[in-house]
Amino acid sequence: MSLRRTFPLLRSALSRRAPLSTAPATREQHAAGLEAVQGRGAAEAARPPVPAVDFGNTQEAYRSRRSWELARSLLVLRLCASPALLARHEQLLRLARRLLGQRLFNRLMKMTFYGQFVAGEDQESIRPLIQHNRAFGVGSILDYGVEEDLTPEEAERKEMESCTSASERDGHGTSKREKQFQAHRAFGDRRDGVVSARTYFYASEAKCDSHMETFLRCIEASGGASEDGFSAIKLTALGRPQFLLQFSDVLTKWRRFFHQMAAEQGKAGLAAMDTKLEVAALQESVVKMGIASRMEIENWFTVETLGVSGTLDLLDWGSLIDSRTELSKHLVVPNMQTGQLEPLLSRFTEEEERQMTRMLQRMDVLAKKASEVGVRLMVDAEQTYFQPAISRLTLEMQRRFNVERPLIFNTYQCYLKDAYDNVTLDVELARREGWCFGAKLVRGAYMAQERARALEIGYEDPINPTYEATNAMYHRCLNYVLEELKHNARAAVMVASHNEDTVRFTLCRMEELGLHPADCQVYFGQLLGMCDQISFPLGQAGFPVYKYVPYGPVMEVLPYLSRRALENSGVMKGAQREWQLLWQELKRRLRTGSLFHRPA
Repeated sequence: MSLRRTFPLLRSALSRRAPLSTAPATREQHAAGLEAVQGRGAAEAARPPVPAVDFGNTQEAYRSRRSWELARSLLVLRLCASPALLARHEQLLRLARRLLGQRLFNRLMKMTFYGQFVAGEDQESIRPLIQHNRAFGVGSILDYGVEEDLTPEEAERKEMESCTSASERDGHGTSKREKQFQAHRAFGDRRDGVVSARTYFYASEAKCDSHMETFLRCIEASGGASEDGFSAIKLTALGRPQFLLQFSDVLTKWRRFFHQMAAEQGKAGLAAMDTKLEVAALQESVVKMGIASRMEIENWFTVETLGVSGTLDLLDWGSLIDSRTELSKHLVVPNMQTGQLEPLLSRFTEEEERQMTRMLQRMDVLAKKASEVGVRLMVDAEQTYFQPAISRLTLEMQRRFNVERPLIFNTYQCYLKDAYDNVTLDVELARREGWCFGAKLVRGAYMAQERARALEIGYEDPINPTYEATNAMYHRCLNYVLEELKHNARAAVMVASHNEDTVRFTLCRMEELGLHPADCQVYFGQLLGMCDQISFPLGQAGFPVYKYVPYGPVMEVLPYLSRRALENSGVMKGAQREWQLLWQELKRRLRTGSLFHRPA
């Protein structure tokens, strides 16, 4: 079986999709968006003015917190600031458990790190915290924080087994995937260098079913907790990562082929949405390469598929790869090392194709459940060698489920050099096909690992060169999406950031563009236990804001807690400001006799 059948499987497993590049779909989508914008304008006169948000007013920022909770936050942040302590934190935790015993160790954790970053052990025990935060304007994104506690050797073995095909493992075939999309033993433990994202390793199809059931419980609980809930999923939890690697390789080679053709036509270096190929010149190039006959090529590029412009852009090009025409059997690209034409689509065994199908079916089950209970589903971004496939599969879900409102949100990592191209292409695709665009913007969780892998294996570093460049990219992507929201009331974005400057930038642009928090188009997200001075002032001012709320038994969330401690140490500028504000508020309560403040 070949990856050629991937796209028909996507259509059958994730149902229908709209035709690409059709003017009627564009007009309908803009008409619907315009009607909503006009309705929003009519309602603006009746809205109260948006309250000013002051992130430095500690009395308001910590109104929802008791004094002992402020003291705990101060202690945890101070411990996270100690490099010597963090370097030995795993050994210290094991020692404390041996000395105290399990019961006292659990109590100690709940008084410190666990109590700071985790809501409770099960969905029943976390309900009071969810209700408490909701009373102060902050919603919850439930996240079952349990992770496998694998040794590096176990993680490496699982990764190598699950990321190589049967023929590669048996030694009967060599991978034609590019180096970036092959499994490499030195980076088999994908947790290495990652402090702010959960990592799943493939064990079996039954384990993937178990992960799906966990996600289903989170979706159901989010639906029961509020009318506007979110839930998050990771696709590496739902199937064999070999499929994501192979699919990503296909998509990347096909896009690169487009840019090679653009360079031949003297259009190198243009932004993705500005690059258009002349169809006549493209046909000549394809004939010269011997990919197909002139008659066959003319059947690919018709008025029905591309319109009458005589050009095609990257979105049109992408539609060709899953075309139902005979093009699929001709899908070859030049190998840059050998100069030879090679098949773009690889082969799957029957078992591998069944695994791929089950992965798509699990995605479909989760999306249907989210739709049933009214919960929006955010698909988390992962490593760049998985991400092209993850984004494409998410787009297929959006085509089906984002018909009336943005139910499925794709995640864009703005530390990537191609983040802006990816955002602009997907916004344009949503416009053309008439579905609702939904995005979560993050800076990214895999920077150190991605850079080390690119350097070691020998491909271009996908990460922006500096922290400042990443900030600029984040704001550029965010500004583009906010401009889209101004003209399209059916689109939405989650600004997932602990960066106070980014949140201020968002509030400023919302005011300039006339985006009111009551429109519920712009959401904000932070982790539980971090940046309350951002989350709660936003919530109390009426902005839709959410906390990622992990839960699970103490011993089973220790890997999660280790990452939270390390993440706080890695963002010391923000953590230092948070510590200063916490201390300022605690001193104010001591000075004013309100040390026994009870939130109300």
